Amino acid sequence: MMRSILLTGAAGRIGSAFFQATAHHYTWRCVDRVPPAFPLGTASWHQVDMTDQETCFHLCQGIDTVVHLAADPSPEAVFYPSLLENNIQVTYNLFTAAVEAKCRRFIFASSAQAVEGYPLDVQVHPDMPIRPKNLYGVSKCFGEALASYYAYQQGLSTVILRIGNYSEENPQSMSARDRSAFLSPRDLHHLLIKCIETPNIPFALLHALSGNRFSRLDTTRTRDLVNYQPQDDGFADLLLSDEAERRSGK
Repeated sequence: MMRSILLTGAAGRIGSAFFQATAHHYTWRCVDRVPPAFPLGTASWHQVDMTDQETCFHLCQGIDTVVHLAADPSPEAVFYPSLLENNIQVTYNLFTAAVEAKCRRFIFASSAQAVEGYPLDVQVHPDMPIRPKNLYGVSKCFGEALASYYAYQQGLSTVILRIGNYSEENPQSMSARDRSAFLSPRDLHHLLIKCIETPNIPFALLHALSGNRFSRLDTTRTRDLVNYQPQDDGFADLLLSDEAERRSGK
């Protein structure tokens, strides 16, 4: 039987693209505060407010894997009223509901902003201490701590994905920093599937970037633990240019 997936933030950039790319892989229960702008097929859609804990309990019933993407994604987001409700209260409600419903796994979309406080010439590894640069990053650190708590104290398999600079655009126009954190849609879709399907993960904190030649976050653990094989590179155009120059003898 296909796994049943609860996808929060399903109307957002990442959620809608992931659903449409993998619609036939799973049985879907999609959630957002706004209606969908794409065909649902056999998926069910729930336009609800997840700050209500009872709502989250109902959403998690019969679910195999929670993919929690819903959040205020702005680095400029303020604590009151946005981050407290959207990034902290909703995340707590869903973790609690997933345990109550005996879900198999919870995938939490964290952010590179949880460690953006490190200097740009430092490559961040998963075992390094958190160092957020803004309150949005702080809210994601809270979610990472919740994931650890529910994994080790409540027995819920949890995977944290620190998502980098997710973009459908060509990285050619990006700054060096944004290229180093680049994450393409197809690489993230591949990684999310791996995080859903890979067995026997009690807890994991993984960095979600494409295979960038110069990488802001180290992805070694991601590649090793879930066999992540990224296809894209934020510096691909520069590498092709260098190769062309070598072949021309310049």
